[in-house]
Amino acid sequence: MAAHYDVLIVGGGIAGLSLASSLAGRCSVALLEAEQELAYHTSSRSARQLIPSYGPPVVQELTARTLELMAARDAELPEPVLTPRSFMLIGSEADVAAEASGAMQPITHAEALELCPVLVPESFSAAGLDTGSFGSNAPLLLADHRQRAEAAGADIFTGYRVHSAQRLGSGWQVGAGTEAFQAGVLVNAAGAWADELAVISGVEKLGLQPYRRTAAIAAVGHPLPAGSPMVAAADSTFYFRREGSDVLISPSETVPSGPEDARPRAGDVERLVERLNTVTTLGITAVRKAWTGLRTEAADGVPVAGFDAEASGFYWLAGQGGYGFQTSSAMAELAAEQILAGQSGGARPESRTAQALAATRWSVRR
Repeated sequence: MAAHYDVLIVGGGIAGLSLASSLAGRCSVALLEAEQELAYHTSSRSARQLIPSYGPPVVQELTARTLELMAARDAELPEPVLTPRSFMLIGSEADVAAEASGAMQPITHAEALELCPVLVPESFSAAGLDTGSFGSNAPLLLADHRQRAEAAGADIFTGYRVHSAQRLGSGWQVGAGTEAFQAGVLVNAAGAWADELAVISGVEKLGLQPYRRTAAIAAVGHPLPAGSPMVAAADSTFYFRREGSDVLISPSETVPSGPEDARPRAGDVERLVERLNTVTTLGITAVRKAWTGLRTEAADGVPVAGFDAEASGFYWLAGQGGYGFQTSSAMAELAAEQILAGQSGGARPESRTAQALAATRWSVRR
């Protein structure tokens, strides 16, 4: 006998968990995660920085709403998810001007050096600062979504890799592990595996492309002071931020990949250390650990949230790129509204935001 739910979510990262916590208690929900633990891939490898000025306009709108929802939730938690931490871009005048947007304001060279005294003055000529940026406690946020979802009745299954899915009657029948599930709505929150799940389900894939992004924790001779901003090169060649007495560093690479359990490639971190020891006085002495995550994007670089154009009841929640955590609560809010309206047969005009994220938009496919 197949277990029956109103909504079946595939993917236990930040996208799937935040949607599960938004839907639970309003309909019956199950979440399936292929790995033995939740948030094993990209969601556990986040830079943990939420940047309102980062991304295209619809992403900035989603970020603002997510920060609003997270701040409201923080008021109920014993420990906050959000901690103020500014974000600073550095580089040439042209590169900073091209990348600065939204709430980011230009600052002088002297102001940038005061905020981050480890920068070599000759290594940049312009800077911009987003003072509305926040550091995030990603593990706490993920755990809170899980707790809220399960407390409201959602069932969460780990080690359940989907191997079959088909549309039957008015819903979906899904095989995962050794079990069968039925649901009216099947949500594709499978991250780098989203197109693979579509193929398994007999749905036309969107051409979502995973990209590698490596990061490391490094020991330094000259630690960053408390309150230092996260610093990123405007030409997307590195970023770094304080991590206790160490630093988190990244080469900010965007290298196409297949869906996989990504690992750092030889030379990537070593070249980054050499570069940062040239443009800063951090004095990196050792790499404590390194990892690589996958940022999956649609052709137009905008996340996807919406029902498929052809496959009834198949909902896409994917392609978040590097904006997953900072858009998660707002995307879950929108997705929950659309799914519940679809279940009840309700129909209402889509908002501008929903249209920008829709899986049916002309610019989504490659």
